[in-house]
Amino acid sequence: MTDEFVYVAADDPLARPLLEQLAEEYDSRYGSAWGEPASVEINRYPVEEFAPPRGAFLLLLRDGVPVAGGAFKTFDENTSELKRIWTSAQHRRQGLARRVVRELEEESRRRGFGVVYLTTGPRQPEAQRLYFESGYTPLFDITLTPDEVIVHGFAKSLTEEPLDVSGIQRRHDESLAEFYAGLPGSQESFRDALPGRPEGDRS
Repeated sequence: MTDEFVYVAADDPLARPLLEQLAEEYDSRYGSAWGEPASVEINRYPVEEFAPPRGAFLLLLRDGVPVAGGAFKTFDENTSELKRIWTSAQHRRQGLARRVVRELEEESRRRGFGVVYLTTGPRQPEAQRLYFESGYTPLFDITLTPDEVIVHGFAKSLTEEPLDVSGIQRRHDESLAEFYAGLPGSQESFRDALPGRPEGDRS
């Protein structure tokens, strides 16, 4: 059994299993709570966003078959933004996502980024746990429930300099406001439409 990291284009055929499984997972966890299929997120950015010098698309191959992967794009001149972190359903609980995140952090550092940033959703507790355990700073009130937070932002310094929390928090809030403004529905309608949310909790 041989594992190797490879960087490919986001539209490389090798990347297709990652994108297809992510789309299925987003739709099963979020349905159309955003006012559109959750899998629309997969095609929100052009392929070029994940290509050098602005970004990267990574696959972890096991004997030539993709078993995990992820990507980053440029958030600002000093910050990369992790996207598309994925492990195949048949290869979970092996620490593969952690390995992917570490490699993307290293590649971000090699490209000259000093900070890494990302967001994840309320129905992805395993992702939230991964980032907490990997030393990321939450950009949300941890006393709130996941459904109250909705979009969970995280950031981490890639240098010996401490994270400028107020700076990345401000940029996160601005990006979030832009994101919400472009959606068909509102934050409130998203909460109400989340699959599996109890009727009595829709307030």
